[in-house]
Amino acid sequence: MIGIFQGSMTAKERVLRTFNHEKADRVPVNYLANPAIHKRVAAALGVPADKDAVDDALGVDFKELMPRYTGRPLFSPREGRRVHPLTGAVQRWVPNQDGGYWDHCDFPLAEADDETIANWPVPDPDDFDYDGLLEKCKAYGHKAVYFGHPGISDVMNNTGMIRGMENIYMDLALETESVMTLLDRRMKAELAMFERALDKCRDYVDFIWTGEDLGTQRAPLISLDMFRAQIRPRHQPLIDLASSYGKPVMIHCCGSSSWAFEDFIEMGIRAVDTLQPEAADMDPACLARKYGGRLAFHGCISTAKLAVMTPEAVAQNVAETLETMMPHHGYCLAPTHYLQDNTPVENVIAMYRTAHRLGRY
Repeated sequence: MIGIFQGSMTAKERVLRTFNHEKADRVPVNYLANPAIHKRVAAALGVPADKDAVDDALGVDFKELMPRYTGRPLFSPREGRRVHPLTGAVQRWVPNQDGGYWDHCDFPLAEADDETIANWPVPDPDDFDYDGLLEKCKAYGHKAVYFGHPGISDVMNNTGMIRGMENIYMDLALETESVMTLLDRRMKAELAMFERALDKCRDYVDFIWTGEDLGTQRAPLISLDMFRAQIRPRHQPLIDLASSYGKPVMIHCCGSSSWAFEDFIEMGIRAVDTLQPEAADMDPACLARKYGGRLAFHGCISTAKLAVMTPEAVAQNVAETLETMMPHHGYCLAPTHYLQDNTPVENVIAMYRTAHRLGRY
C-alpha cells in the first residue's frame, strides 16, 4: 500500500467543490486501467485485483455506476467475437507482447440498408434495474458517484463502432435519414434511462459523465459548424436533464478539442475529461489560463508518456501539472485514458504517490 493523504473531506465534498472551483483539502484523483496493468498494480499494492480494492489503496475519489440491463438479449453471440449487449458493436481479441486488447471489427451496419439501420435494436428504458442501482449508490456513499461514461451520448464513436468511422462522418455531412433516426432513437432511450436513474437515486449520485471525441492529435475531427448542427443538439437534452436535478456534467473529449470548449460552457457542461497534453491546442497552461474558473478539468496525465518515462520523470510531470492546474481549484488528476498494459507499474505508483504528496491545498 502506498502512503496516501486521505484528507479532511469526503470524496463527494472534494469532487463537488472542485467542480465548483472552490478550494478543497486536496486535488481529487481517479484511476482507469486496462486489465493486465490493473492486475500488476494490484499486486504491487498488495491488494486483491478488484477495482474497489485498488481504488481504496490509491485514494481514488470517483465511482462509476450504471443500472444493470435486465431485458431480453438484443444481439446474438458470435464465435470468436465479443458483441456489446446494448449496441451490437463487434470486437475481436488482438494479442500483443503486453497482453492484448479488444478491437472493433465487422461493423454490422457498414453496408446495411436504410430499414435495418433505422430499426437497429435500442435498449428499452424499462429494462434496467433501478432498484439495484439505488442499493449500489448507497453502498458507495463515501465516493463521488457518477452515472455514465465516455461512451454515453457519444454520436460519432458509438455509431462508428457499428457503422464504420468513414460512414458516420459522411452520414453527418449528408444527414443520412436512417442514421439520424437511429441516433435520435438511441438518445431518446438513453435520456429516459437517465431520468429514471436520477429520479431513483437523486440523493446519492453526484454528477453525470458523457462523451464525444472531437479531435485527432493534430486537429479537429469535424468543423465547429457540424458540431453545432449535429452533435451539440443531441447532447443538450442530457445536460439539461442533469441540470434539472442539480447534477453537473463532465464530458470526455479526446485529442485536439479545445476549439469546442466555449460551446461546452454555453451548453452548461461543468468539466472536461481527457486533456491530452500532447495534442494540438491542449497545452495545460493555455487551458488553465483560458478556461480556469469556467471549466473544471479531469485528466491531463498522458498515458502515452506514462508508458515510456522513468518514475522520476513521471513525478516531475505530475508536479508540473499540479502547479499549473491547482490555482483555479478546478482540477481532478487522472490519466488521459485507461492506463495501457505496457506501462511500468513503478510509473503508476509514482503518479499517485506524487498526486497525494503535492496535491494538497
